[in-house]
Amino acid sequence: ASTGILVIATTIGCWITKNADWKIKITSSLAAVFVVTQIALGAIVIDLKLHAVLVAVHLGIGILLFAMVLLTTLFAFRLSKASIQTKI
Repeated sequence: ASTGILVIATTIGCWITKNADWKIKITSSLAAVFVVTQIALGAIVIDLKLHAVLVAVHLGIGILLFAMVLLTTLFAFRLSKASIQTKI
């Protein structure tokens, strides 16, 4: 539950920040969509007694969520490093 809150807070922070790069906004927005989907699929998987197809989809969405969070982090640090180098 805490991961979902942090992902959604990151997305809101990216959209509030005026000078956030569009790559960060896209990846964080996709991460927010994936985290909500992951929560819903998790509830469905438990309710349907671990149906194999739903478990596979749930794990696939989890991998996509991890990828979007990783890309958001990489873009954020790469852009901040590039802005420091251009100022010097």
